[in-house]
Amino acid sequence: MRRTDTAYRGRMPVPRIDEPDLPECMTWDELEQLPENIAQQIELWGGRVVWARRGPAEHQMFTVRMRNAMESCARKSTSDNSDTRWRVNVETNVFLGDNGKSDFLTPDFLIHRCLESAYQDVRAADTLLVGEVHSPSNTRSDMEAKKCRYAGAGIPWYWEVILARHTSAIAVVRAYALETGHAQLPVGVRPPHPANYLVAGEWTPADEHGVRIEFPFPITIDWSDLEY
Repeated sequence: MRRTDTAYRGRMPVPRIDEPDLPECMTWDELEQLPENIAQQIELWGGRVVWARRGPAEHQMFTVRMRNAMESCARKSTSDNSDTRWRVNVETNVFLGDNGKSDFLTPDFLIHRCLESAYQDVRAADTLLVGEVHSPSNTRSDMEAKKCRYAGAGIPWYWEVILARHTSAIAVVRAYALETGHAQLPVGVRPPHPANYLVAGEWTPADEHGVRIEFPFPITIDWSDLEY
């Protein structure tokens, strides 16, 4: 049975399986009836079945490293500002609508507000930041499609971690901020998506000071914290 709480789904590596013959669209209730090892590799995009398999060992490791580094910064921010409390998680379903559960994404790591009760669903409106760790096998089209859905849901920050192709290391970390206004385009030109992220920071291991950005709260991550 698929877990319905907000605990992350990556406690144990998920073995690679052949994709079974499933309908193109499903409801959350139908998804819950699937075996756990299948259901936990699926996202529902407006009811459409989208496979989101876990990556190689490096993917899992760097996801946890980013989560731990983010949590350290979030804890400090919370202690400095008692009015704001954040929780940092990994592989947790984020439901995009105000209600219903058949439209959700599962970011690799995320920051959301502390919820009022245990096992409460995380909604896009609760979410401050989502992040994805991309292995060399991930295609740009896959990466962009998911990023567009996060933007459309109004999540303020999106982080992208690109793994190196030939070594167990991070090649690039990028922070994107949700555009708060719309760019002026030529008359008659309409963007394909109503919301968009813009790059707010980019770092590589060549940056000796590590990852440094003041938003959405001060984030300071040394490269040594992310080494494999």
